[in-house]
Amino acid sequence: MDSSFSGWPQAALDFYAGLEADNSKAYWSEHRAVYDDQVLAPMHALLDELEPEFGAGKVFRPYRDVRFSADKSPYKTEIGAVLDGGGYVRLNATGLAIGAGAHMMSPGQLARYRAAVADEATGDALEAAIADLAAHGVEIWVENRLKTLPRGFGPDAAHPELLRNKDIAAWKAWPVEPWLHTAEAAGRVAEALRATRPLTDWLDAHVGGHDGESGRRR
Repeated sequence: MDSSFSGWPQAALDFYAGLEADNSKAYWSEHRAVYDDQVLAPMHALLDELEPEFGAGKVFRPYRDVRFSADKSPYKTEIGAVLDGGGYVRLNATGLAIGAGAHMMSPGQLARYRAAVADEATGDALEAAIADLAAHGVEIWVENRLKTLPRGFGPDAAHPELLRNKDIAAWKAWPVEPWLHTAEAAGRVAEALRATRPLTDWLDAHVGGHDGESGRRR
């Protein structure tokens, strides 16, 4: 059997559209073969193609952690994978996306991030990196941002908007297009991940990994 990546079939998108409508063990059991063959297998094939440049990939489990959630739906309505070299790939019913950056920074990471942003030279370098991403059609995604400047930074602090961030990542999403069903999807993912490097290089240089570790989270 050919294990090379040739895109995701329409059946993969239909699987997630159906799961969104019926997130139940019955649906999952009935369509498990579709997940394995049409969703998971193409993701593994894509990760194999990306590995020489971006490191080994790991696919997240399809089950939701519902212990502390009011939503008890048992299954994720997307498949996601993280790359050792930095990067994230996601597929759901609406299309494909990639991301890279510092998600859920530890206290030590956040302190280093703020110090680097407040420094005029390194803060300007981050602004330049963000502009470079925008020129390549890659957005900046911030999930958690303070309403005011963090403690210890006055109103004259450099780059106040960036200082308020508690995380920062590059993000590019594509709607469903014909190329998603072809090998071209691998090239698009790789190109977008390369475009995130101005941000991830800055994070590697000035923020690093979680305390006691090296490298960024993803």
